[in-house]
Amino acid sequence: MKNPIFTGAGVAIVTPFTSDSVDFERLGQLIDFQIKNGTDAIIVCGTTGESSTQTIPEHLETIEYAIKRAAGRVKIIAGTGSNDTADALTMSQEAEKSGADGLLMVTPYYNKTTQTGLVKHFEYVADRVNIPIILYNVPSRTGMGFTVDSYKALSKHPMINGVKEAGSNFSLLAQTRAVCGDELNVWCGNDDETVAMMALGAKGVISVLANVMPKETAEMVHMCLDEKFDEAAKLQFKLQDLMNALFIETNPIPVKTALNMMGMNAGILRMPLCDMAPQNAEKLRGILAKHGLVG
Repeated sequence: MKNPIFTGAGVAIVTPFTSDSVDFERLGQLIDFQIKNGTDAIIVCGTTGESSTQTIPEHLETIEYAIKRAAGRVKIIAGTGSNDTADALTMSQEAEKSGADGLLMVTPYYNKTTQTGLVKHFEYVADRVNIPIILYNVPSRTGMGFTVDSYKALSKHPMINGVKEAGSNFSLLAQTRAVCGDELNVWCGNDDETVAMMALGAKGVISVLANVMPKETAEMVHMCLDEKFDEAAKLQFKLQDLMNALFIETNPIPVKTALNMMGMNAGILRMPLCDMAPQNAEKLRGILAKHGLVG
């Protein structure tokens, strides 16, 4: 049995950018906001953090800053995935040196790989670090995903703690849970699937919604941990329109826009991401107002 890196609500936190750098003070304020409102873990430099447009030095500086700002108050999980195994290893080892509690590693993208290569990629990094790894399955972005057999093989490695499952494939989830049991923890990777996935044994969520509603996200997840699934489902239904609105355009365009509308200054988007279409921004503002997040 592998103890999960964290249980509960993890936020896939945005990275506030200026025109040419990271606004570290603003990032620190967002981290403090998350901790104050009950978030259990902060995932930095993930998809929502626009890691794909960060240089490796900037990426590592962002991870190091987040670790220092959190100062042990919550778990910090560093996004260190890459389609280049050597780069993934470099970032993972540097994140470990900085004091990260764990790593989040997406499947290789663009060049993709076979399932054999996929297993070798993660084992190569896992053999060379001493902190736990969360695999990240998001085939809609990477063009590839895990099979049950690959999950089974990787679950045998002591440094591979679990998977952020964002493939919307409940059959795969059920088969994986049946085959791997407690040797591979699972976290939900899509806010609108949280309650259903936790009913099948997920340990929590790695959330976009938590950027704007951390308290409510944590409440929903902890209801599930307490096996109060009916109450959790009611809360999810209440928040469903906002969950949907945060994906009205490519993540993290809507969530950054929402934070800026809320006066929380999440900074600009880095190209090729761009500002929301006006009609979508208007719709998003209306939903935020409905939930009392903007005036």
